Amino acid sequence: MGQKIDPRRIALIVEDDFEVRGLAAALLEETDLRVVEMSSAEEALDYLRSHADEVAFLFADVRLPCLMSGVDLARAVRIKWPWVRTVLTSGLAPDEGLSDVPRDVRFMPKPWRALEVLMEAERAAQGYRPA
Repeated sequence: MGQKIDPRRIALIVEDDFEVRGLAAALLEETDLRVVEMSSAEEALDYLRSHADEVAFLFADVRLPCLMSGVDLARAVRIKWPWVRTVLTSGLAPDEGLSDVPRDVRFMPKPWRALEVLMEAERAAQGYRPA
């Protein structure tokens, strides 16, 4: 009998700044997670609706274009897909609208440290449990 191999899990990056998103993607490609990039919370939600069972890690900026912020996205993800380890990041000062960050969501100020991002991704990969 063969051993069941889980599909490769996903790190979903949601960042509207192309260069910052590319830097995060390059960093996360060094992990065991497959990287998917989005530029808005709405795009990320559309993706999650059909691929949430594969997503282990969400790394999103607080300020995003369109109607939803990264905080809105994090709230939706925590309710609908609680197994997705979620990290929000921002260049904002902690007192600038970040009081609404859900309790179980990690916040990393920009510029973030590569090692911290990698450690969160590793925790996501190890703790991944789809519903």
